[in-house]
Amino acid sequence: MQVARVVVDVPLAHLDRPFDYAVPEKFAETVQAGCRVRVRFHGRLVDGVVWELADTTDFTGTLQPLSHVPSGEPVLTPQVARLVRAVADRYAGTAGDVLRLALPPRRGAAEKRESPTPEALPEPPDPAGFARYQAGPALLTALAEGRPARAVWTALPGEDWPTRLVELCRAALSGRRGSLVVVPDGRDLDRLTAAAQRLLPERSFTVLRADDSPEKRYRRFLAASRGAAQVVLGTRAAMFAPVRDLGLVVVWDDGDDLHSDERAPYPHARDVLVQRAWLDSCAAVVAGTSRTAEAALLVESGWANELVADRAALRASAPRVQALGDDFELARDPAARTARLPSLAYETARRALAAGAPVLVQVPRRGYVPSLACARCRAPARCAHCSGPLGISARPGPGGARIPACRWCARPAATFDCPHCHATKLRAAVVGESRTAEELARAFPGTTVRTSGSTSGVLATVPAGPALVVATPGAEPVADGGYGAALLLDSWALLGRADLRAGEETLRRWANAAALVRPASAGGQVVVAADAAHPVVQALVRWDPAWLAERELADRRELGFPPVTRMASLVASPSALGEFLAAARLPAGADLLGPVPERPRPGQEGERERYLVRVPRTEGAALAHALAEVQGVRSAKKVPEHVRVQLDPLDLV
Repeated sequence: MQVARVVVDVPLAHLDRPFDYAVPEKFAETVQAGCRVRVRFHGRLVDGVVWELADTTDFTGTLQPLSHVPSGEPVLTPQVARLVRAVADRYAGTAGDVLRLALPPRRGAAEKRESPTPEALPEPPDPAGFARYQAGPALLTALAEGRPARAVWTALPGEDWPTRLVELCRAALSGRRGSLVVVPDGRDLDRLTAAAQRLLPERSFTVLRADDSPEKRYRRFLAASRGAAQVVLGTRAAMFAPVRDLGLVVVWDDGDDLHSDERAPYPHARDVLVQRAWLDSCAAVVAGTSRTAEAALLVESGWANELVADRAALRASAPRVQALGDDFELARDPAARTARLPSLAYETARRALAAGAPVLVQVPRRGYVPSLACARCRAPARCAHCSGPLGISARPGPGGARIPACRWCARPAATFDCPHCHATKLRAAVVGESRTAEELARAFPGTTVRTSGSTSGVLATVPAGPALVVATPGAEPVADGGYGAALLLDSWALLGRADLRAGEETLRRWANAAALVRPASAGGQVVVAADAAHPVVQALVRWDPAWLAERELADRRELGFPPVTRMASLVASPSALGEFLAAARLPAGADLLGPVPERPRPGQEGERERYLVRVPRTEGAALAHALAEVQGVRSAKKVPEHVRVQLDPLDLV
């Protein structure tokens, strides 16, 4: 008798294991390991995936038969099944949760279509693109020969990184090995796809996009699972793509929070791809303009090698970076410390515009005036009805007037009375990109001003020519020929955040914007409105993200924060957390931090708290197992309240 071991799609932690089902004779030639099935489970028909096929079972009773086999298409390969189990164990989740992230919904029409294969394999790429990096050509050679090289690549300013990443894929493909590249968002994926169309054979790659139609996405997924396309390019969900003969995994800009999935068990693309490289013994590249503490740990541990350019190549590529708070500038312009657009920034923008080049202006906040404060005591302005924050929308009201309104309940605040000092006037606490664009239009009359952000729409590119481009972080368009200058404003809004990763994230956003500027030899200049003595500013001025990442790693090691340790976040009501922690068999030496109040999520009511559980990195697996064990016990007892468990969360404070 043939037995199918099936992982059923039920959201219950105590059922996180395969269940044995008999394979009826009518399905014997259709069912395969990795195909989708329908089974009867506790009296209900549920979906499932065949984890594996066997000839025997340890179950002593009579096995239930498979109810239906919608398709024999093996969508779950053995390699991805092993990865799914590893990710579930790492993040204290279930295989069912991970499978929901890994497998797109089935579409029958897509399965009926054939997946065309490329006619021939490409030749290895020209190593000239990586010649500026120490060991760059050696990395291409290792990929072509199928060796599991691991690297943390810090791209030069102005680097055509999509072309470089596709060259890595081409090197692996020339050696008959597949590649997987994960980028943060659709704009990055568009650039990567354009490079692949130029450098890779037709039909040798497929693109997995979150905004594609379900049928199109499933068709492209099948091109990878069938082995027709050996190169997969995609955003976060592509980290589980079933690439045939995987030889290379790449994550670009791993510090972007878009790489962290918001659905349980909340995996991060970088960590999943590193795990995948280890499981499949393949090459891995963690790449970006900046560097995270996690990437620095990979280098420090010896798991990966640095791929960086020498200082001569860096000086030839980087723009000149100048901080407003340096001693010379303060002596020349004492108001530079407090002015939003000091004379240095104004003159830099004016010269770039006069030279016929566009100027990038990065502001941290979107909207018009997203936050207001009392003009006298500077206390945050709150709504009189719901205590929500007051702001001014980018959309004018009737007659063109902009009236402060609550950002939660949308009630207008025609009058204001500060509860602290009883002042009646408001001031802007934070200025968004729309208001900044208005201010710049008045400062540079006659100059074209474009905005790029979630409020006004994200621009992919802007033409060459004099123009001011105001953008929020991550929405900076690429300029033809590069920007003549970049102004990085409101640095306090980034550096002053109550966030463990504030410095690292600030440098990542600044470096991504500054990398779009022309080299200093072509007149490119970056002005950052921050104190020149700040370590993050120093890292940008010297263009040395590795130094800041190593410093961050050392600080976190001293304080006991990730990635040197592993940390779990537990969120629920006080009573549920008390029951959970009483039942948890935490590793010896685990630190319990908290509780602290937690803001309820949409649809949640009542008081909620959060605990943090910290253990040494070597005890991370034991911590995940202990937390998953408690979730399973609570699930079996049908405890009504769920405790949200998240390993290695990005937001610790």
